[in-house]
This record gives sequence, C-alpha cells and structure tokens, in this order.
Amino acid sequence: MFAYILTRLASLALILVVMSVLIFLVTQAMPGDVASMIAGQFASKEVVDAIAVKLGLDQPLIVQYGRWAGGILQGDLGRSLVLEQPIGPILMEALARSLVLAVVALAVVAVVGIALGVLAAVRRGKLTDQMVSGVSYLGIAVPDFFWAIVLVLIFGSYLQLLPTGGYTPISEGFLPWAAHLVLPVVTLVMMLLARIARLTRSSMIDVLQTNYVKFARAKGMPESVVILRHALKNALLPTITVLAIDFGLILGGVVVIETIFSYPGMGRLLLFAIQRHDLPLIQATILIVSAAYCLANLTADLLYAFVNPKIRHGMRAS
Repeated sequence: MFAYILTRLASLALILVVMSVLIFLVTQAMPGDVASMIAGQFASKEVVDAIAVKLGLDQPLIVQYGRWAGGILQGDLGRSLVLEQPIGPILMEALARSLVLAVVALAVVAVVGIALGVLAAVRRGKLTDQMVSGVSYLGIAVPDFFWAIVLVLIFGSYLQLLPTGGYTPISEGFLPWAAHLVLPVVTLVMMLLARIARLTRSSMIDVLQTNYVKFARAKGMPESVVILRHALKNALLPTITVLAIDFGLILGGVVVIETIFSYPGMGRLLLFAIQRHDLPLIQATILIVSAAYCLANLTADLLYAFVNPKIRHGMRAS
C-alpha cells in the first residue's frame, strides 16, 4: 500500500511538471503583448522595451520557464502584473473560499445523492424509483445557471431572506458568512445531486444482481446488512470517481456560479486574470487547479482501497 502511494505521488509529480510546461507555453501563445499592456496605449517603443527587459520577457522561453518553475519550487508563485501584489496570498484566499464551497456542497451531495440512489435501486420499478429517476432526469436536463437564477429570484428578490451576492469573511460573524454561502452551495448541490443519485442507482442495481449478493441473501443475512455492508461498498466505486472530479471542478472554480453570486473564488479570479491578460496570475491559477484535480483523483484511488478490500489486496500485491 505504501509503495503504491509513493508510485502514485511520483506519477502525480510528473503530470504536474508536464502540465506546467503546457500551461506556460499556452499562456505565452496568448494574443497581446504584456509589456505593451503594462506600458499603456501611447507608450513609446523604448518604454515598452525597458519593461520587457525588466520582466525578463526578452529572454528565451526556456529561460523564462526555468525562472518561473524555479520560483514555484521555492514557494514563489510570482507577482500579479495588474494587482502588483504577490500571487501567493491572492491565490490562497480564493482557493480557501472555493474549498469551503466544494467541501460543503459535496458533503451534502454525497449523503443525499447516495441515499436517494440506493433507495431507488432497492425499490426498483416502484413509485419511489420513478420519482427519484424523474427528478434526476430533470436535474440533468436543466442548465447549471438555471438554478442560480431561480434561487436569486425566489430568496433574494421575492422573499428577501438571503443575500444574493458577495462574500463576508467569517471574522465578521458566522451568520453573515454562512448566509452568503447558502445560495451558491444550494446551486452546486442542485447541479450535482441528480447525476450522483442516477449513477448510484445504476451501479447499485448492477451490484444487487451479482452472485455474492445473492449468496449473502441466501445465507439469511438481514436485507440492511446485505445492502449496506456488501452491495453499497462496491456500488460506490464509480460514484467516488465522479465526486472526485466534481471536487476538482468546484475547487477550480465554477465561473458562471461565482459570477452570478459575485463569489470571489478561483473561477472569478481566473476570469479576472484572463480579461486583463495577467499572465503570471493565469499561469499560477491554472497550475493550482491542475494540482487540485490530480490530488482529487489520488484521493479517489485511495478511497477505492478503503471501500473495496479486493483493490486493497491488489495494491499490497503490486
């Protein structure tokens, strides 16, 4: 198991190195000249050239990449060209806010979605299954931004119970902080819940038809034990994968949702950087998002071993 974790960490490091090269090359190929944008529209060529030399933009790409990657290895993500501040603190603040959304939303989605999926599978073909399936189809068909707009109209404009945008730090009080999280979190839950419930139902139905589940029932085990101890663990494997991907998605920033609710997370930060052609901020933000996806997938692999003993034994054998 330990050797497997080390192997996965090594592969994760290699993937991040490759991703850093791709991120650097793609951002360098973006239209527009950074030095000219900083200097201004009416700046002379001498001023533009001086800024390029100061920022090292006149050096070969491999030198620029080496300087950027070396700084990252030392914990220096660079300096924002637009905000004129170190990128590290800016990025960590946005990441922390997106992390709160991801953890709270996925915790609700995991508990409710898996419970609905299991309930629908156990009562396959009955009214409960039809209701869960119908709601799931509706949730999958509706665009993501629809729920945000509906929630804003109902709870913000009509009932005026919750703030419809912005962010309040928890240092200013727990209730104002939580109130600003409610609508973005509920929107994310509505976005993801249908897919998790549908996936869990489908996987659970397949597992319930396997021989070892039939054998467990033949031994006279209580149905709750068969469902929770034997069937659910194996049915959770594809659900874990999707939850890990969704975690990376939210942590990377759901741009539309964060824009509608004016939530200052990773999505809005990346959009801000792209709109202002802030290359160091774009590069650092995308790199952190890539790392979040990789860590989420690694966590999913380790959870596989936790819920399925066969996979755990396979890891030990390898």
